Amino acid sequence: MLSQSLQEYLNYLRTIKHYSPATLEAYQRDIQGFFGFISAQEINDIAEASIQDIRAYISSCHRKGMAESSMQRLLSSLRGFYKHLLKNNQIGTNPAADVRAPKGAKKLPKVLDVDQVDRLLSGTHNSPLEMRDHAMMELMYSSGLRLTEMVNLDLLDIDLPAGQVIVLGKGKKTRYLPIGQQARAAMSAWLDLRKNLALAGENAVFVNNRGSRLSQRAVQKRLREQAQRAELGVHLHPHMLRHSFASHLLESSGDLRSVQELLGHANISTTQVYTQLDFQHLAKVYDQAHPRAKKTSNK
Repeated sequence: MLSQSLQEYLNYLRTIKHYSPATLEAYQRDIQGFFGFISAQEINDIAEASIQDIRAYISSCHRKGMAESSMQRLLSSLRGFYKHLLKNNQIGTNPAADVRAPKGAKKLPKVLDVDQVDRLLSGTHNSPLEMRDHAMMELMYSSGLRLTEMVNLDLLDIDLPAGQVIVLGKGKKTRYLPIGQQARAAMSAWLDLRKNLALAGENAVFVNNRGSRLSQRAVQKRLREQAQRAELGVHLHPHMLRHSFASHLLESSGDLRSVQELLGHANISTTQVYTQLDFQHLAKVYDQAHPRAKKTSNK
């Protein structure tokens, strides 16, 4: 039953909910992992699993050290799958509806500080590919793009005179984002070079040395190399630039709602994690600067 029901559910998420391939792969992995767990308990039909079975599985994942965010996604996968079965009259109740993941220590996103961003973006860029990498990094930091949003950009999505980029985010939701002055300059320089690199008919903004659309894996690799060149001392990944964009913007403006809109978060609770980063920064400044915060030496 699992194979057919799972494929029907994944097809629903793909065609109706417009989930990304990466999310579909994660949901499939989550549901198949649970099925493997209950199969070991001699339950061969996922529709026969109980709330106790789901709690036992989550507990086993917790004991193995699974992150809270991964367990939350796992439960979301199971809730959605069982909801789909319930809607199609294949089960009578949703056993995952009331199961909650164990609370763990909340991990804050890693960000670059402003000086690190300046070092990353102010180096020399001589070759066309270095100019491309510079434009990508400037755009991600300027507009807070997700990796998938950036690699999927087409030429018609960029309006440099207006300083605007159109991105198609999660759930096929469109966002209109501003492009900062330095990012506009970097993009303009790259687009001039791109004309001689892109294959005929290729619409992608960012192309590889063969003239076709740049892959996500290639972007990740190039960012790691650029971070090493700038001697940042951190493992730079694309989402770190998005986190840095959000953290620095919130620190300067204090406007949580606007940052939420720019990031494309459906719930403001997702954006609120950056307020914790801002508070950590303020607390550090306070500890270093306030005369009554410093430890006094014993006399």
